Amino acid sequence: MSTARHVAVIDVGKTNAKLALVDTERLEEIAVVTRPNTVRPGPPYPHFDLEGHWDFFLTHLRAFHASHGIDGISVTTHGASAVLLDGEGALACPMLDYEHSGPDDLAAAYDALRPPFARTGSARLPMGLNLGAQLHWLLETQEGLRERLAHVVTYPQYWGYRLTGRFATDVSSLGCHTDLWDPWQGCPSDLPAALGIEGALASAHKASDVLGVISTEVAVQTGLAPDTPVLCGIHDSNASLLPHLQARQGGFSVVSTGTWVICMAVAGREVALDPARDVLVNVSAQGDPVPSSRFMGGREYELIRDGSAAEPSEADRARVLADRISLLPAVVSDSGPFAGRRHRWTGAPATDGERIYALSLYLALMTRTCLDLIGAQGPVVVEGPFARNPDYLAMLAALSPEGVEISASATGTSIGAALLFGPAGAPPPPRRVAAADPRLAAYAADWRAAL
Repeated sequence: MSTARHVAVIDVGKTNAKLALVDTERLEEIAVVTRPNTVRPGPPYPHFDLEGHWDFFLTHLRAFHASHGIDGISVTTHGASAVLLDGEGALACPMLDYEHSGPDDLAAAYDALRPPFARTGSARLPMGLNLGAQLHWLLETQEGLRERLAHVVTYPQYWGYRLTGRFATDVSSLGCHTDLWDPWQGCPSDLPAALGIEGALASAHKASDVLGVISTEVAVQTGLAPDTPVLCGIHDSNASLLPHLQARQGGFSVVSTGTWVICMAVAGREVALDPARDVLVNVSAQGDPVPSSRFMGGREYELIRDGSAAEPSEADRARVLADRISLLPAVVSDSGPFAGRRHRWTGAPATDGERIYALSLYLALMTRTCLDLIGAQGPVVVEGPFARNPDYLAMLAALSPEGVEISASATGTSIGAALLFGPAGAPPPPRRVAAADPRLAAYAADWRAAL
């Protein structure tokens, strides 16, 4: 497959949906538009605004093509999500928000069906974070759904279906704590058969497979060439990982930050993975198992920041470090390595700056905890918003003797999804985080002791 120069990337995160145009020779985004990924309250349950997103994507595909030209389309989305379609290709039911607690009501019945962690690398998670639990709840509670259901497609491939008319799933999305996939054997687990959907679950492809070309209708609506290729698509954390898999040898880890902070270890130490700590096995774009761990760091940041735009002063930093003002986990208590705990402060921050500084240190300490749980070794590469937080980076560097690097790409997910068309230009060199404040290691030791 030849590399496309200008790749339009549909990139749907839990917080925002966006369309990015990536120049694969310069490895940078040359145009980006976003809209909130607002959850509609129902009825029948909290769900996503798929038609609003679709209109948004079509509008800006036309604009991007008119201004720059589009050679191909790739897709990346958040995990824990699928779309259920009827025989006509319409929604069999609205797309459930994975943070809806409904699936918890049938947890015992679902637990009797799901395969063990040893088979799937998928930890048991609350709400709809296990896609299998979502499917089970929907099939048991939505009247007539079993009869209507004809196709189950993972979320990136829903947009691929809208673009091409073809049904698929991809291995990275099926490998994202769904319970539906065996990452070691590279095939579906026993769960699709147990749920009675093995005939509806669309066939699995690698993320880089060409799903097809755009439909005639999409070509008319956007002005794109009728032979514009659309790739199968990829889970967003694995999109962040892909450029590093293409560029690096040996052990390293990637920390993809956003609403979720996802830590992924490549060629790490062999450790016993503990599903009780929100540790799981992701599946890379190539279909390989990747030990991973996570916590809802972006959500925690917003909750504790509470709207403040304060920038910590040197006085704020000095007092936090001297007085050991620290935030203990967990701010979001239903996931992450300290699930079930309620957060608390060891001392009250006196200013917004102190609170924001201590919060940044907390997020770095949580990240390092996640990396240790998956045996990460080698340099740590940080992607996304936290890569712009110097206090977070300084603490992470203090705890990572093999170094912390910042990816030079503005948005790891969009760049990675575009690179599914194949490596193109040489990536800009990462920036290594400078040596850390020696006081940080002592602060970290006290934080761990306070746990």
